[in-house]
Amino acid sequence: MPRARRAMRRRRVARAAVGTAVVAGTAGAVRHHQDQKYAQQDYEQQQQYDDAYEQGVADAQQAYQESQAPPPPAAPAGDDMAAQLQKLADLHASGVLSDEEFAAAKQ
Repeated sequence: MPRARRAMRRRRVARAAVGTAVVAGTAGAVRHHQDQKYAQQDYEQQQQYDDAYEQGVADAQQAYQESQAPPPPAAPAGDDMAAQLQKLADLHASGVLSDEEFAAAKQ
């Protein structure tokens, strides 16, 4: 009879060990799944932060470049000046303006 009791005792210990292994394995698998899930959530959140940061940097650079851009050039005054000089030259050539008047008008 002692052999039978030992065998039963061994079976109980074996069942307990198997049950513990199953529980531990299941817990490990669940934990691994949760770790992956949380890592993916952290990664996605970090990507959102990175995208927002990059957008902010791009906006700041654009605003800086716009503030540093030279003002648009004024309307060219050279065309008006050239036209006025041409009129004065025509008047001088036709004799309406004397040399002194022409020189004073050019100034």
